[in-house]
Amino acid sequence: MTEEPISARLHKRIQRDFAEPGSAKGIEGALRGLAVELEHSRQDAERLLAAAVLIADGDVGRFRSAIRLARTDWRDLLVAAGLAHEDWPRVLDEELSPR
Repeated sequence: MTEEPISARLHKRIQRDFAEPGSAKGIEGALRGLAVELEHSRQDAERLLAAAVLIADGDVGRFRSAIRLARTDWRDLLVAAGLAHEDWPRVLDEELSPR
């Protein structure tokens, strides 16, 4: 993987949800690793990574659980985040829009 898997709008959401000093940086590091692990899924990277962030909703423990779920079955991650259906682009746009 050569390009940055974390989009600008996902970065902003991470910064907003994980405001404690150093938290966002750690979350992004874990997401970069997950992007490499899930490259074989051939799914949109932003969709997969955002799913973990949405499930976490700012909670590091829930984020870790989401990462474990993604490693077990990325499809279950998408279902849990509400990004498994055809409307996922709209849902993702809504979730990553500025608040």
